Amino acid sequence: MIIDAHHHFWRLDRGDYGWLTPNLTALHRDFGPLDLDGPMTEAGVAGGIVVQAAPTEVETRYLLDLAARTPKILGVVGWTDFEAPDCADAVAKLAADPRLLGFRPMLQDLAEDDYILGQGATRALRAVEAQGLTFDALVRPRHLPILLGLRERHPDLTIIVDHLAKPNIASDAWRPWADDLQRLAADGRTVCKLSGLLSEAGPEWSRDHLRRYVDLALEAFGCERLMWGSDWPVLLMAGAAYGEWLGMARDLLAQLSASEQAMVFGGTALKIYGVDDPGGEADR
Repeated sequence: MIIDAHHHFWRLDRGDYGWLTPNLTALHRDFGPLDLDGPMTEAGVAGGIVVQAAPTEVETRYLLDLAARTPKILGVVGWTDFEAPDCADAVAKLAADPRLLGFRPMLQDLAEDDYILGQGATRALRAVEAQGLTFDALVRPRHLPILLGLRERHPDLTIIVDHLAKPNIASDAWRPWADDLQRLAADGRTVCKLSGLLSEAGPEWSRDHLRRYVDLALEAFGCERLMWGSDWPVLLMAGAAYGEWLGMARDLLAQLSASEQAMVFGGTALKIYGVDDPGGEADR
């Protein structure tokens, strides 16, 4: 059972994707469930988690509506304004939809690197914890020490690091990213997504170029706290097809046992996000 722990859908006429400009040629069009159904089916992927791409609740509700009509969408990681005075109420209202799994405030795009340690964000994260939801951290390597501080403040929060915190693979950057990621993983609770790596590897990406980054993540988090995601359609910017990235990831983890691979490519996502197995076996 293969589960895609991280992909996106968007519709340009909704008008709240500030980052999605015409110069991003491969991405500047609508992407919906029908566009992904073929690649998923061909690759043997049973379903996936759709993740927000706009900092609005309107987009989150749009994704929840898609999820209600699309069996392969197992759940939604959405967005709400963590600084709003009524954030706790907003979290509770969105959480009333069982398809809402967690929140992602797009930290990489915010002016203050330590935003997530502020008073407003702290109140919001308490509300997220109270609802039993997850927190996806869209960060870059410079944010990893801040996530260490976040873990100290919220020891029970389910923190999921997107895209291995986006190491600069194209420049062969290693430290302090590797050291900081290992420190974060040492808490025994934080989870990491094996996704988005081709975007960070530049146009000359190769399997061998990615290998030590994947090996480090596997060593740090283990198969029970590492989950594969496509980051589709952003993946297309790297010139890779959906099944191509899945095949590469499987090759990079070929040394694992069948049961260990099953965790990375599905089991971890089902467990951490608390969603039902699309094969019919309930996880909650």
